[in-house]
Amino acid sequence: MAVITPTITTETVDEYAAMVDRLKPFAQRVHVDISDGEFAPKFLLGEAQLSWPQQWQVDIHAMVVRPSEHLAQLIALKPNMIIFHVEIEEDRSALIAQIKAAGIKAGVALLRTTVPSTVADVIKLADHVMVFSGELGKIGGTASLMQLEKVRLIKAINPAVEIGWDGGVNTENAYTLAQGNVNVLNVGGAIAETEDSAAAFEALTNEINKHGVI
Repeated sequence: MAVITPTITTETVDEYAAMVDRLKPFAQRVHVDISDGEFAPKFLLGEAQLSWPQQWQVDIHAMVVRPSEHLAQLIALKPNMIIFHVEIEEDRSALIAQIKAAGIKAGVALLRTTVPSTVADVIKLADHVMVFSGELGKIGGTASLMQLEKVRLIKAINPAVEIGWDGGVNTENAYTLAQGNVNVLNVGGAIAETEDSAAAFEALTNEINKHGVI
């Protein structure tokens, strides 16, 4: 079963608050991006400025070089999940263990160039693996559907892991992604940059739940 998860990618407190207000009427699970301006080429709102409605299930995508420097504050926010990138140089297994010890799901993200077999040890430990097909720190973009091959490779390493997708999800490809065994479709521009975000969310949800036509 796939779900549509609206993404918040903002640089200021005011932008963040506006997105929370926009998504509040319909969102249940939300993906929030943070960035240190080093791993991704843009500074986004940091964890110190984050808050959200109590009913939300929030996944935090930490585009940071040193997650260990952010983890205490992120854990204190009690999100549903914390996702960091496997391309960092810190002890990834230790980070996963620290997140899980706090009762929070641990996720990892793979950039386009990262081959799952090279990080198999980390994938085996993770609750969630996100295939990153977008551009770091930006919303919108184009989904590289060639990256769907990674889903099969990831599942071969950890059959029980939840699969996420970040980058270019829209009504043209959402069904294909869901049929490709992506569980969580994180959607930025296709929801955030429309006049009626609730309608866009509903259209995407209907798309991933439709029955195939023979």
